[in-house]
Amino acid sequence: MMTTTETAALGERIKGVKIALEFRVGGLTPVGNVLSALAAMEGAYHHTLQYVRERKAFGKPIAEHQAIQLKLGEMATRTQAARLLVYAAAQAYDKGERCDMEAGMAKYFATEAAQENSLEAMRIFGGYGYSKEYNVERLYRDSPLLLIGEGTNELQRLIIAKQLLERNRI
Repeated sequence: MMTTTETAALGERIKGVKIALEFRVGGLTPVGNVLSALAAMEGAYHHTLQYVRERKAFGKPIAEHQAIQLKLGEMATRTQAARLLVYAAAQAYDKGERCDMEAGMAKYFATEAAQENSLEAMRIFGGYGYSKEYNVERLYRDSPLLLIGEGTNELQRLIIAKQLLERNRI
């Protein structure tokens, strides 16, 4: 479950679904996929963080190995960057500004990052990652669907490029 402070909330408490459904951009509603992607990234990261503290190799938790720490750093950075892109799109929407480029950036980056984080989690979990005993199996299996739902990532890149060209005319 994701929590937030009152000042960071994007609308009234208990109205999240309504806000998400109203977040329309050129006929697309990438916010659903973005929120799913953020949840998948958070899940992959937190399950991995717990696992690396418990799993031992060469006499110490694998969290102490530099190669694992590099992967954790990448996962955390991708998650935070995706979250910031979502906030930027939501902020533009709240101001009544056109936000299809921002929403497209958030959807594109967050869904790609969710797939990358789930892949890194699988690599860290090794053979255990394929077991349904661990949630990373489901996150890894489901993350490719995020890339195509609510407008493929190729479509999102086209939306981004068209808006970049329109907003930055010479």
